[in-house]
Amino acid sequence: MRLSFLAVTVAALALPSLAAAQTFPPLPGLDETPGERSARRAAMAPPEYQEDAALQAAVASPARPPADVARDPFRHPFESLTFWGLRPGLTVVEIEPGRASWWSHILQPYAEATGGRYVAVNAPTESMGVEPGQADMILVARAFHNWHRAGKTDAYLAAFFAALKPGGVLAVEQHRSVDGLNADATAPTGYMPESWVIHAAQRAGFVMEARSELNANSADDRDHPFGVWTLPPTRTSTRGERTLTAEERAAFDAVGESDRMTLRFRKPD
Repeated sequence: MRLSFLAVTVAALALPSLAAAQTFPPLPGLDETPGERSARRAAMAPPEYQEDAALQAAVASPARPPADVARDPFRHPFESLTFWGLRPGLTVVEIEPGRASWWSHILQPYAEATGGRYVAVNAPTESMGVEPGQADMILVARAFHNWHRAGKTDAYLAAFFAALKPGGVLAVEQHRSVDGLNADATAPTGYMPESWVIHAAQRAGFVMEARSELNANSADDRDHPFGVWTLPPTRTSTRGERTLTAEERAAFDAVGESDRMTLRFRKPD
């Protein structure tokens, strides 16, 4: 059964042949107009999807918490995992899944159903949970802003690079600021410039393979009193002396979840 929100043409996904020679549209700049943004996003070819009944079953599982399922329209789990190249039998390491474990509730049962392995890692520089060169995929969701503030980005990316097999994938989902801004200024708000994340991964040795607008949200102007945590799912309404009015709360809820970059990097063979 296809997921109702997946409105794409299904085709075979041959990962080794993808995007090594792909030409990427330019990253958005500070002066990008709405029309230019629409044209840039339209120029990005949508990813091709493979049929994966086990992944469809994991996403559609009644065992997933209802609060997780409610976020699917914003996080596009089937599309995102397929874009990143998830396949049966892989060893997948998720970095800092957190208490909510949103991706874990899909990845762990998927691994169990397909003969793969799921590993959750909370302290990458201490242990990656796998032997060096044994991970097929490492997933990083909404974490670069924290690492930048703590000065850990380079050390973490080096640990990921060492843990991946040659040809292994680094999958990234991250709140996205307007490009061209200083990461020191945007990180405390939860957002990071896409070019900054790309350059950090490349500096660690990764090859940029593909970008997607799967998780873009044009309604997110990033101008929120409590940063990205103003928006769902966190929905911060009070901090210090500032409390949102009911009208402000409703307006931020209507935005939905953040505008996010969705990136795929590969460790060279």
